[in-house]
Amino acid sequence: MAELKTKPTKASVSEFVDAIEDKQKRADAKKVAAMMRTATGKRAKMWGTSIVGFGVYQYTNSVGKDFEWPITGFSPRKQALTVYIMPGFEPFAALMKKLGKYKTGKSCLYIKRLSDIDEKVLKKLIDSSVKRMREAYKTK
Repeated sequence: MAELKTKPTKASVSEFVDAIEDKQKRADAKKVAAMMRTATGKRAKMWGTSIVGFGVYQYTNSVGKDFEWPITGFSPRKQALTVYIMPGFEPFAALMKKLGKYKTGKSCLYIKRLSDIDEKVLKKLIDSSVKRMREAYKTK
């Protein structure tokens, strides 16, 4: 299996976030970053060119190769702010019902803008996700 292309970089997170053209998306990204920093107790790092990650967990794939990935993170994509909830959403069904307007992928929560959701529920979701990751994996 090939190496992961997305790895931590030395790029500035603040410069990346400050360069988000859409003013509302930039403000939303800053709020989500603050939630993630509080949840993890870790400073943000750029992963690749467009993912802001917090903390690190280690996992082994199906062929026994070890990898590292952020415990949580986000990416301000053009279509939506993508929030990475690494355990997926099944464990958080009750919270998801209260969240508001969103879409999901396997571990991706797509939010057009924070005003579409309940920010307190998002904070609980991020906190719960981080806790679950720390229980399930070796984290840094």
